[in-house]
Amino acid sequence: MLDINQIMERLPHRYPFLLVDRVLELERGKRAVVVKNVTINEPFFQGHYPNLPVMPGVLIIEAMAQAGGLAAAVDSDADMVPLFAAIDKARFRRVVRPGDQLIITIEVLRARGSYIKVKATAEVDKELAAEGELTFVLTEKGVSNSNGTSKSDDNRK
Repeated sequence: MLDINQIMERLPHRYPFLLVDRVLELERGKRAVVVKNVTINEPFFQGHYPNLPVMPGVLIIEAMAQAGGLAAAVDSDADMVPLFAAIDKARFRRVVRPGDQLIITIEVLRARGSYIKVKATAEVDKELAAEGELTFVLTEKGVSNSNGTSKSDDNRK
């Protein structure tokens, strides 16, 4: 089990975009189960929607992606960051509202080289809220250009 401080050591996200509150299970490269507590204090509820607060589907997917990043990471690759590359078979099954607790389960389907594909589900009270297959590419921290060099490398040329 990981608390928020341990999660922040592993994920680059920070407020207001860190959408994982606790890790219940983690078997790197295989599986993860995480918790996202949904509260009315989330900044997106101001506009989505006034008088009818609903967690945006894109943020449910992002929470699943962050959980997938935790499952996809490999201990020996501390300088690697999993970047969200694709989503397939995404479906939303239930509205998520303040007071709900999302339990996100990640199962690694395959890992080939720097590409990792996972199956992600998000449940509220054991009822499926969202699901999808997410693909990540492991990239070195600081690498931002399509040619594989960092901005600092470009500045040295």
